[in-house]
Amino acid sequence: MSKLRLAGKVALITGAASGIGEETAKLFAENGAFVVVADIQDELGQQVVESIGLDKASYHHCDVRNEKQVEDTVNYTLQKHGTLDILFSNAGVIGPISTILDMDLADLDNTLTINVRGVAATIKHVGRAMVNRKIHGSIICTASVSACLGGVGPSAYTASKHAVVGLVRAASSELGAHGIRVNCISPFGVATPLPCNAYNLEASQLEESCTTMANLKGIVLKARHIAETALFFASDESAYISGHNLVVDGGFTVSSHTPITSTTN
Repeated sequence: MSKLRLAGKVALITGAASGIGEETAKLFAENGAFVVVADIQDELGQQVVESIGLDKASYHHCDVRNEKQVEDTVNYTLQKHGTLDILFSNAGVIGPISTILDMDLADLDNTLTINVRGVAATIKHVGRAMVNRKIHGSIICTASVSACLGGVGPSAYTASKHAVVGLVRAASSELGAHGIRVNCISPFGVATPLPCNAYNLEASQLEESCTTMANLKGIVLKARHIAETALFFASDESAYISGHNLVVDGGFTVSSHTPITSTTN
């Protein structure tokens, strides 16, 4: 029997009621962690907990736009388990599907509030808990290929995910002295409910579109692949990795997307 990679660890996952967060909650639990599923989708969140098992998971409502709810969720985790070893700050939105020329700035504000302020709030309160309790923990955030280059996602989303990478780098610099690692994951397109609903596409349609654009052929990126990356960052296998943005995109962001024309001498 293989060793459980998170045996006895406690993990808080935001945006865990569906998609990448749900897959990660299940995978962390499979690897021995106690998981707090945090989300605003209460019914779905409870279903995730029930699928994992009430002995391994619990649900707590958390809107990351509300700092008090973030703090309460962290306190709930500490009161229930006595520690908090892992944060996966995964809650986010696509935001307005618009260009910079027709962007509603109120929609931009909301996107930044969830995707950036919400991440900052989770790092702040989990980081405080880890420092106060001398926990050498792992903080993981969800960014995007849109944090690496423009033109892949909407403008507001792209700006927010660039900011997430900046937060991760700054936090890793500050928290390293306390033995806390901070990293982020930048996925290529994954057919989770979030983008499917934003673009009004079925999962199969979105996967087909992403596969057409993808650099790496012969495989379809799934939420489980991102969950496995989060598991790596959460485990001791990445014990000396911090401040890193791990791009899970099959080489998309480092490849030219201009067709190569053949030449003859």
